[in-house]
Amino acid sequence: MANVEVSLKEMMTAVEGALGAAVVDYTSGMALGTLGGGKDLDLAVAAAGNTDVIRAKVRTMEHLGLKGEIEDILITLGGQYHLIRLVNSRQGAGLFTYLVLDRQRSNLAMARHQLKRIEADLEV
Repeated sequence: MANVEVSLKEMMTAVEGALGAAVVDYTSGMALGTLGGGKDLDLAVAAAGNTDVIRAKVRTMEHLGLKGEIEDILITLGGQYHLIRLVNSRQGAGLFTYLVLDRQRSNLAMARHQLKRIEADLEV
């Protein structure tokens, strides 16, 4: 099991092209931890904004009567991928991981695989 700090470091080092990472509580919108980012990528603002994305998708699924759980949400920009993955363990209920990737340097399939592995080991 890995704590938030260890998980963030692993996201940034194990995933090729990682630009920033966060672990976020989507009940409050607050980041429990962030790593990377910069002046053009404010991870605290992104954490709050992506909380709204998750809440909207959960509401939409409820309105449509869709069963199942969200695994991940991908937002594709011209030069970046933004990957949001809900933590599905009992210890991580209400949390999501957020990873920003450089589109030119990353492999999306491998990033999803690595993020799933890291999320499974996350302990809060």
